[in-house]
Amino acid sequence: MGASMSMLKGANVPVTAPSVRVELGWRSAPGTPDVDGSALLLKAGKVRSDADFVFYNQATHASGAVRHDGKGTGPGTVTDTLSVDLGRVEADIDRIVVAASADGGNFGQVPGLYVRLLDAASGAEVARYDSQDATVETAFVLGELYRRQGAWKFRSVGQGYSSGLEGLATDFGISVDEPQQAAAPTAPARPAPVAAPAPPSYTPPPPAAPPAAPAPSPVRLSKVTLTKEAPTVSLSKQGGNSGEMRVNLSWQVRKQFKGWGAKLGRAVAMHGDLDLDLCALYELTDGRKGVVQALGNAFGALHQPPFIHLDGDDRTGGSANGENLSINLDHKNQLRRVVIFVTIYEGARSFADLDATVTLQPQNGAAIDFSLGECTVPSTVCALALITNTGSDLLVQREARFLVPERGVSPQRTIDYAYGWGMNWTPGRK
Repeated sequence: MGASMSMLKGANVPVTAPSVRVELGWRSAPGTPDVDGSALLLKAGKVRSDADFVFYNQATHASGAVRHDGKGTGPGTVTDTLSVDLGRVEADIDRIVVAASADGGNFGQVPGLYVRLLDAASGAEVARYDSQDATVETAFVLGELYRRQGAWKFRSVGQGYSSGLEGLATDFGISVDEPQQAAAPTAPARPAPVAAPAPPSYTPPPPAAPPAAPAPSPVRLSKVTLTKEAPTVSLSKQGGNSGEMRVNLSWQVRKQFKGWGAKLGRAVAMHGDLDLDLCALYELTDGRKGVVQALGNAFGALHQPPFIHLDGDDRTGGSANGENLSINLDHKNQLRRVVIFVTIYEGARSFADLDATVTLQPQNGAAIDFSLGECTVPSTVCALALITNTGSDLLVQREARFLVPERGVSPQRTIDYAYGWGMNWTPGRK
């Protein structure tokens, strides 16, 4: 299939690549709803359990076959990407549905919605389908990967739901948690797909028998976005106060530079090798204080103090996954406060022209995300979030504070001064 040619609805193409990237994209414009990609792994038309749903709150399938990689931005476009390793898809899975949901609006307000299938190794486009006829739908099945006689194919679907991600998920057999719901004597009726003017080219297969052992707890679809106006959230109210919480920082260049892609790792013309470091200042309830950072190989530990661990050091800035840090919430009672911050180690003089997003993903609870906003000062260090133990709960507060170190003062010491940590600092290297 040619790279520029879009498939007709209901058409299919063979997929010979062993691993593919599924890119959902749309044009960024004021008032456009946030769009999230997801995948459902199906056996005879239904998920086997809630674990077969891969989306922002459940990013990796247990088999390792499907992964939600998350958002990216390019010149005038936004993408959400899934990775599928077809060789690792379990034998009884015959179909992987690629879906999208709109948060804060409907797909009639999302310009230029498309799905692209790319060979993960070469980046070559295998298939593309452009959605043309969306109106009131808040969820969409854009396409599906399916097995036919041992080989994989991709079919464009283009079927919508007016009942959002919840309606789409329940239609394929997912049990969805409904937060803040009073005693409900009867189960809600299953939402029906939106009636299209033309008969749909896609009909879901008849329901299979329900799985023998349902998942212990239903899937939670809610997300929390922190803003300047509403900067704080309680982890326990989101159900996310145990297990491992992952903190991710991802970034792109805001402006388009001639001849370079928007991904930061490719913007070497402007920034050289940009190296951002995700770090954390911590204070434990026993009074101990310290820092978790790549500098000095102070990567921390997850199962012993400080119960915070830096996964690694992304030196290139081009990783789709950005920088990641983990906090063990099973030991939250031993954490008094944590400041998560980011420094520019090398490659740029300030955070200007960077679009950065912070996501805190508790193991059991809603994802919390926020953007840093525009940096208008010559800042090399930014406080991202403050986590405070109130005695009964952990509060997460969006900081998004761009700080300007004084001459001769390190970024770490600058954060220390701003938050009153009072530690002794010595020069470090990595």
